[in-house]
Amino acid sequence: MKYTTEEVTSERQADDFLRVPVGLYRGDRAWVRPLDDDIRKVFDPRRNPYFTHGECTRWLLRDERGRLAGRVAAFIDENVCRAGDYAVGGMGFFECVPDRVAAFALFDRCREWLQARGMEAMEGPENFGERNDWWGLLVEGFEPANYGMPYNPPYYRELFEAYGFRDYFQQYTYLTRLVVENLSPVVAWKSERLLKNKAYRLCALSDISLRRAKEAFLEVYNEAWQPGLHGVGNMEMAQVETLFKNLRPVIDPELIYFAFYEERPVGFFIMIPELNYIVRHLNGKTGGLNALKFLYYRHVRRGDVALGLIFGVTPGFQGRGVEAAIIKFFCERIVERKSHYKWLQMSWVGDFNKAQMHLMEYVGGKRCKTHITYRKLFRDDIVFRRLAERVEA
Repeated sequence: MKYTTEEVTSERQADDFLRVPVGLYRGDRAWVRPLDDDIRKVFDPRRNPYFTHGECTRWLLRDERGRLAGRVAAFIDENVCRAGDYAVGGMGFFECVPDRVAAFALFDRCREWLQARGMEAMEGPENFGERNDWWGLLVEGFEPANYGMPYNPPYYRELFEAYGFRDYFQQYTYLTRLVVENLSPVVAWKSERLLKNKAYRLCALSDISLRRAKEAFLEVYNEAWQPGLHGVGNMEMAQVETLFKNLRPVIDPELIYFAFYEERPVGFFIMIPELNYIVRHLNGKTGGLNALKFLYYRHVRRGDVALGLIFGVTPGFQGRGVEAAIIKFFCERIVERKSHYKWLQMSWVGDFNKAQMHLMEYVGGKRCKTHITYRKLFRDDIVFRRLAERVEA
């Protein structure tokens, strides 16, 4: 089979970009079609602040009969692409028929575009944006994805690795029952020890103003992640505003928590209701009758899973028990208020973050999914090191 690629430059092609997985996953009951608008806004310069310091493009793949056979995107984030030992671009939103020729044609387009812009490697599959969305290749746990997380068939792994992509880091999804009894005695001990110091204060989003929450998130985020090392750069308030704007329809003030020391923010835990139990009924659309469906499932037939998006503690306070205190505070509050949430899924725990992996064990979390973020080096003289090795170094 011969294939041709075409760059997405028109609205018709943008619609085809959304339709590619619809055909590929027909009959796969585990696949939940993402909301079209969630994908569109990634590629919309008016709604994605990453365009202020980066660029991206997309391609479609067609077979010799003109049928859609795949898609992919490539992007550069100037804030982090040259932060390491060599320049790294990104690729993502990969979907493809089970054919190496087809997959390699898409990978080649990404490589050529990135090399033309001075990149020496590409990483993916990932998002042109924050990594809590559309990041990693699913390799274990082929069950319905969490909201905003990618799902793909098992054969994608062979396509990536046959092209020369190498495992840069793994992301684990954990599942735990939201009962205080599930918490390790270590969590309770660390929490109680920390809170004996009255300088610490824990609160939910419902306890503080939205402006204060955004400021606290920004401050902790920019301290907790080393720019470039983890594939992310410093955030700006405009990006935080965009994040909270995107989350606004689904924010539950009882699922967002902050820790303060002497009123300085030192940690946060951002969760949202797991939404794919709703999204699977919407066929990618949110308007008209689907808007009523969303409201019905969101507020009447409420789900019982809270989805942990991101957990951060500033470096000077890591290991002191802040993480344990937030988790225990959250669990106690859920039980006390007889919340409908019964389960917690943490969808982004990197294998380079040993402290967070231990924390998931402390709260009774069991690993249920694994995604891999790959890197493909363009030069033979570059020494490949996994992210965990760089963090330890």
